[in-house]
Amino acid sequence: MLATLNDLLVPMATATPGSGEIFASEFFGTAILIMFGVGTCCTNNLLKSKGNGGGWLMINFGWGLAVYMGVYAAFKTGGHLNPAVTIMKAVWHGLDSNVTLNGPSVAKGGIPVTATNVLIYIVAQMLGAMVGALIAYLAYKKQFDQKMEDPRFKLWCFATAPEVRSPLWNTITEIIGTFGLLAFVMVSGGTPTEVGPLAVALCIVVIGIGLGGPTGYAINQVRDLGPRIMFSLLPMKGGKSDADWGYSWVPILGPTIGAIITPLIVVAVGMAV
Repeated sequence: MLATLNDLLVPMATATPGSGEIFASEFFGTAILIMFGVGTCCTNNLLKSKGNGGGWLMINFGWGLAVYMGVYAAFKTGGHLNPAVTIMKAVWHGLDSNVTLNGPSVAKGGIPVTATNVLIYIVAQMLGAMVGALIAYLAYKKQFDQKMEDPRFKLWCFATAPEVRSPLWNTITEIIGTFGLLAFVMVSGGTPTEVGPLAVALCIVVIGIGLGGPTGYAINQVRDLGPRIMFSLLPMKGGKSDADWGYSWVPILGPTIGAIITPLIVVAVGMAV
């Protein structure tokens, strides 16, 4: 049986989840991820927040622990919470027909890699990201209503932005960060560590510390796009900036390219489980 991180680390159901279960699992898992991740940025960025100015490390650990919680919530589907993970699995399946979306073989509850299932995963992730961002906004509604000297800090609660705007290099940074995450997921499934989603959480933390400085490390298309859409729609009495749609394609394209090339590289060098 092909092992993945979730085979070893998360208890899996023996019956293959149906479409409704797949949608619910990825929807709620992603909503939890984004609620706590965006909430962490709100704590750091917004005026009259007790954690205002907590710093980059707080954000890194907040997002890492948000992934930890979301993956556990979505254990039935392998806890993707990220179209990049789903796309990586689809490409990997093209190289190895034994690969399923959630880890185990189909006979043992594995979710087959089909166009329909991939679409369900990604739609659920997108809607979950939007709802998670909405919940975080509601928790910080009065803080968002405060007038800020630089209203972009409100946007940066929801979406990523580069420190040096260079679309090509920003995209390359996102590709590298996504590769780091996905290669870890592919390779670590064969290790006997059994530390569960905590391993992925720590991977997110170190990517943030080591590679997140240039762009804010989206490494997940819906982590940026879903909250960015909600930011553009939600009212804020104290004013807000525009949603910076001119940059929004970078955290979509970068993780998508990363998701496609990672399994090609990892399989080619013989490190895939």
